[in-house]
Amino acid sequence: MLISNEIRLTLQGFPGYYKCILTGDLMDFKIGDKVVYPNHGVGVIEQVNYGMLNGRSEKYFMLKISSSGLKVMVPQSNALAVGLRSVMRQAETSKVMTYLEKGKFTSHHDWKHRFKENSERMRTGSLIEVAAVLKSLVALSRTKPLSFREKKMLERAKYLLVSELATARNSSAENMEGALVKSLAKARLSMPVLTDVLEG
Repeated sequence: MLISNEIRLTLQGFPGYYKCILTGDLMDFKIGDKVVYPNHGVGVIEQVNYGMLNGRSEKYFMLKISSSGLKVMVPQSNALAVGLRSVMRQAETSKVMTYLEKGKFTSHHDWKHRFKENSERMRTGSLIEVAAVLKSLVALSRTKPLSFREKKMLERAKYLLVSELATARNSSAENMEGALVKSLAKARLSMPVLTDVLEG
């Protein structure tokens, strides 16, 4: 079980998801809701419990990450800070696909700075930021071989994109991966073959 304690939040790319931060409301979920936990992907709320935290009553969400089976317990008061959110709406998925086709991206020439910047993007939970990581690494792979760690990051970015887009569109991962490839093709990009990168 993982108890979240990261203090990270991004509003970029999700104009409608975090309205509650402006009103002071707390994120709320119910059993069966599909959610996204940053850098881990889509999960399902399995339990909603109550307990004591710092001397006061606290609501906890227990979620199970679909791909790994990892169970994560998130206090309601910390849900916004760690970036826990609902799966994006189907209407929002087109923005991500359009970004892959036409969106601009930046990529630092220095490997260490680039990896640090991309790692921070991945942790935000914003699917647009994840798409930016994927697009920049795919573009980079055309001019130079990716390091093992960047190959792993590219695979992770692809998984996060495919899994959430497929969930939001009620489609299969295979169909969504095909749509992703087509969007990249419109930007004259193609996914490199990552034969030496293990899943996970």
